[in-house]
Amino acid sequence: MKMEKRKLGKSGLEVSALGFGCMNMVWAYGPAVDRKQAIAVIRAAYEAGVTFFDTAEIYGPFIDEEFVGEALAPFRNQVIIATKFGFDIDPTTRQINGLNSRPEHIKKVADASLKRLKTDYIDLFYQHRIDPNVPIEDVAGAVKDLIQAGKVKYFGLSEAGPRTIRRAHAVQPVTAVQNEYSLWTRDSEPGVLPVCEELGITFVPWSPLGMGYLAGKITPATKFDSGDLRATMMPRFTAKARAANQPLIDLLNEWAQRKNATPAQIALAWLLAQKPWIVPIPGTTKLEHLQENLGAVNVALAPDELQQIEGAYSKIKIQGARTSEALQQNSDQMV
Repeated sequence: MKMEKRKLGKSGLEVSALGFGCMNMVWAYGPAVDRKQAIAVIRAAYEAGVTFFDTAEIYGPFIDEEFVGEALAPFRNQVIIATKFGFDIDPTTRQINGLNSRPEHIKKVADASLKRLKTDYIDLFYQHRIDPNVPIEDVAGAVKDLIQAGKVKYFGLSEAGPRTIRRAHAVQPVTAVQNEYSLWTRDSEPGVLPVCEELGITFVPWSPLGMGYLAGKITPATKFDSGDLRATMMPRFTAKARAANQPLIDLLNEWAQRKNATPAQIALAWLLAQKPWIVPIPGTTKLEHLQENLGAVNVALAPDELQQIEGAYSKIKIQGARTSEALQQNSDQMV
């Protein structure tokens, strides 16, 4: 399998067409894996051609950056590491106390992330969530200072809307925008994707497999671990919603059979086929799922096939909100 490359914004950098999201090593979908397993899977991704790795201080908190730093240290100069700031996390108790994107805090987070990542520069530094208490111009200015100091190379935004992207970009060019995007979460299509295309910004879909649902193995009977966010904060994962959304899985299964692929590979191939500047970051803790996901680069969907998928999709009504109301308040996508 030869990994396709894609440009990262206007930076001149190339990254693997599929990146690797490291979040679920330690957070969100159940118990954390141990350090040895996390490092093994991250290094296997690199050996398979992945050069774009995504983490954040809040994952753990802090632990995920440590795993990523250790795993990638032997080939640091051959990879692009993205991490994120934007939360107020007590460094001693690791308690998360809401949002914080004040410029002085951003600079402290950068220094702490550099230590955990075992590096002297962060390739891509995202604001994780838009802080309504801090003008985006101040946020962009703080990252601009970090870029001038050599601690950061490029600036990104996560869960940002068109107006916010434009305002930030006017102060410090935005290289990447990372919003949730998949066959069942398409909020970014009307506003964010056109702005990214206009400004030359790479779009990085997080949760490109719908938090695992689009892989086709989650059924209405699936039981989630008590620590799994899907059990408590994702209305789309109630048993009723999972049953109601089965037609989407049926559609993916149909195309998987046609293309001699898996539903997950079809879901990722669909994203890759949308635009050449889209770089999904599927994550996994298992080597077999890693190989399956990366196999999506070998699944080609022709324009007429994409039209057929779209035609079938248009008859499906996705049931359930993508996140809880509390989480949705931290999203700026529609602004």
